[in-house]
Amino acid sequence: MVELNPKYKQILTTDKRYVIITGGRGSGKSFAISTIANLITYEKKNRILYSRYTLVSAEISIIPEFEEKLELLKVEKDFQVRKNQIENLQTGSDILFRGIKSSSGNLTANLKSLKGVSVWIVEEAEELVEEDIFDKVDYSIRSAHARNLVVLILNPTTIEHWIWKRFFEKSMKYEYVDGYKVPISTHPEVLHIHTTYMDNLDNLSPSFLNQVDRLREDHPDKYHKVMLGGWRENDEGAVFKNWVEGHFDNNLPYCYGLDFGYYPDPLAFIKVAVDHKNKKVYLQEKIYETELSNDEIKRKVTRSIDRMTDLIACDHDKKTVAELKSHGLNVKLAKKGKVKEEITALQDYHLVVDYNSNEIKRELRLYHWNDKKSSIPIDDYNHLMDAMRYAFNELSKRRKLGLKFFN
Repeated sequence: MVELNPKYKQILTTDKRYVIITGGRGSGKSFAISTIANLITYEKKNRILYSRYTLVSAEISIIPEFEEKLELLKVEKDFQVRKNQIENLQTGSDILFRGIKSSSGNLTANLKSLKGVSVWIVEEAEELVEEDIFDKVDYSIRSAHARNLVVLILNPTTIEHWIWKRFFEKSMKYEYVDGYKVPISTHPEVLHIHTTYMDNLDNLSPSFLNQVDRLREDHPDKYHKVMLGGWRENDEGAVFKNWVEGHFDNNLPYCYGLDFGYYPDPLAFIKVAVDHKNKKVYLQEKIYETELSNDEIKRKVTRSIDRMTDLIACDHDKKTVAELKSHGLNVKLAKKGKVKEEITALQDYHLVVDYNSNEIKRELRLYHWNDKKSSIPIDDYNHLMDAMRYAFNELSKRRKLGLKFFN
């Protein structure tokens, strides 16, 4: 009999629109989902579309896998298996097997022949790079007689993939697996299930586990990506690699950094505290918006700070700074040094990013060196990074000179 990981059993009762299944090699993702698909057919009026990007011959490549699960579940008599379809004779619900791309065109061209689909399962979803194809099929999953569900099964790829941008980039947290950071989607429409080979040890051979041990020891980065299912964040050229998520330490002296922008660049406002003894910089995102008028800036900044006496180190826009001052805010022009030297100083610290500060995390992932030899960063994804530097410089200077903090 099949014993499913409790994580996967959530799929049978979830009210989310999307289920994202991620994990590394040997995690048992495909096995679990094909089992779940068979179980879903016991719900009446369900039609499941099970697809891979390319699926030339379902009866050879994928139907046998499903028949194996029926045997393990001991329910073979409940089903009729055809060339590219499995039907549950008890409920009339069925599973259709189709390739997203085929010689006769893509799946969206054949949607009329797929009426009544309530569940769409996409295996190897990382291969589906055309978001518009996903959308067209997704919009067609709208049965009025059953719950509608889209399941994406993938080995994570790079953060340039639309799945990352759509479901992770602004809605995620990190969990630690074997000491490595793994992103978990917190998108309100998503049930995210992440498993690794460690969730499937009873079904893995000793020789496979020996390979895993060697990979962990000799190639830790590859182990993280391949075995633990980590997304490739293209951090080889990242300016700041020394960051983790954590709670902001409100017991430390702090100030704010403000980098002006309108459109397309956003206005970026950040709270920064520095623990010089333990070499930590705490970061909390406050504002990251475009097309703000000066009146809106004054109102939003006032709402974002703890008290009116809080110090704000600003970008050099004298007119806007003057308006903020006249509003009673404690602002001053940031002292700007050489960017290279300021970045080097920050690289000596560990950055601790507030859990809800998604734009900070996004910029940290995407803020890269344009020319690393001359230490020139790209002029992009740097709005909160610049604001962070303004505040860090001010806090470091005031500590060095023994000046008063307003908090």
